[in-house]
Amino acid sequence: MPTAPVIHSDLPGSFAWTVFHERHPELVRRVLAALPYGPVERAAVERLLAESTTGVLEPLDPGAHDHAEWLARGEGLWGRPWGQAPFLWAESYFYRRLLEATGYFRAGAWQGVDPFAPFKAAELASAAVDQELAALRELPEAGRADALLTSALWGNRADLGFQLTAGAAGGPGGSGVLVDRRAALWGALERGAGGRVCVVADNAGRELLPDLALIDHLLTTGLAGTVDLYLKPQPYFVSDATTADLLATLERLRTGAGPIGRRLWRAMNDGTLTARTHPFFCAPLPFHDLPAELRAEFSGATMTILKGDLNYRRLVGDRHWPPTTGFAAAVDHFPSPVAALRTLKSDVVVGLPAPLVADLDRTGEPWRTTGHHAVLQVHPADGHRRRLGGPGQAPGGDAGPIGPAA
Repeated sequence: MPTAPVIHSDLPGSFAWTVFHERHPELVRRVLAALPYGPVERAAVERLLAESTTGVLEPLDPGAHDHAEWLARGEGLWGRPWGQAPFLWAESYFYRRLLEATGYFRAGAWQGVDPFAPFKAAELASAAVDQELAALRELPEAGRADALLTSALWGNRADLGFQLTAGAAGGPGGSGVLVDRRAALWGALERGAGGRVCVVADNAGRELLPDLALIDHLLTTGLAGTVDLYLKPQPYFVSDATTADLLATLERLRTGAGPIGRRLWRAMNDGTLTARTHPFFCAPLPFHDLPAELRAEFSGATMTILKGDLNYRRLVGDRHWPPTTGFAAAVDHFPSPVAALRTLKSDVVVGLPAPLVADLDRTGEPWRTTGHHAVLQVHPADGHRRRLGGPGQAPGGDAGPIGPAA
């Protein structure tokens, strides 16, 4: 399969560079202000920030539970500047090191304490969530399905990490949805009604709320017989949803959205909604490298819905793809039909028609990273997955080219 250059963060002024040199310093400032970490933890966090911006990659302490795993993952990178590592790898390692610095895995008072919990709790308790829950209660039946899908798509703007340098998240804004394949998504779900749907969550709080409302719709309408909701096994990328975040969000729904929250609670009780996780969801790897057990889980799904920017980067590969690269060929490796609901907050995007790309480029705006645009992409578009010998196989067994957008 053709490839494109891997994204790195060593080009000053690039989006990836600003993440390390603007977003992360602000994140560190807020983390140290939000919780009363002691001198040991504060010094370790500051050292991490200095290392990740002006130093070289250092491996985890040999006493870390996953030291050997990360040592192997970083082979050839240790001792090199952070910007020379793949951007996806370096970001993931930064968050793993931040947990190490704050004592998340060490025996002691800070073990298991989410350094991002104050931000998540404040957002979940905000007046904005009250308004969104009120709107959810009053949503009319006519057009309800599309309204829930739209909310889940734009809910991806409610990303606390993104807000560190992009301002407060809001509605869709900008020019809206660049690719909208919702008809293909609904069609695939209708053809597979009663089957198992997988949802790979992204952020907690204001994004997880509409995700859960959409899951409730899938279950109550019978479009899904069961739903597996995949969460992060540990705090990650500031606001990524963990099991603890799911429980807090469910409680907010139970008290603020009436029957939706109660139905979802019962669905977890009876197993029609199952929370799942796996260490791979905090690994610095694309979904091309899914471990066998996860590949087997996804392969039996009617549809897998991937939420958010990070999942999109992992799905198509965090590379400088031409935006006209075909979405179908870029994601054909995934073991089930897949839908990506994503607002654009990083450089990677595929599946756009050339005239649209030209129009966006002519604006002179950084349209790939502002969060003002979104895509809702589905593969296969007809809902029928071909099984012809492995990922990327075209009819006749030849590797399918990554060609024009589809």
